[in-house]
Amino acid sequence: MRNTRIPVWVLESFRRLGMNESRLLDNYPTLTATDLANAWTYAAAFPDEIEIAIRENDED
Repeated sequence: MRNTRIPVWVLESFRRLGMNESRLLDNYPTLTATDLANAWTYAAAFPDEIEIAIRENDED
């Protein structure tokens, strides 16, 4: 992902909550559709890392 400084786990968390790509792009105007596609690819490639990050954030 480009240097957007938005963690993939954050985007994946919102996606799991039902936020669609259009709304994500509206809420994060620095992102592009390509950035989201890359984020989903990364999340699929490293699911354990994403799960740990989401779980740790939920515990805070």
